[in-house]
Amino acid sequence: MTVKKISYNEAIAEIEEILEKIENEELDVDELAEKVKRVSVLLKMCKDKLQKTNEQVEQILNEMEE
Repeated sequence: MTVKKISYNEAIAEIEEILEKIENEELDVDELAEKVKRVSVLLKMCKDKLQKTNEQVEQILNEMEE
């Protein structure tokens, strides 16, 4: 499953929407597996973005100290 370029906030919103549907039992078994896979892809994307942002901030702070 590929992820089109979406923002961190869009990914979080989609994750929250899917989790709400799961909690409210709005998904059938076929949809459930697909949505859980989608959430895992979105979570990985968010984790990667957070890690990259953290690295960039650390680099900027290190440059400011020099």
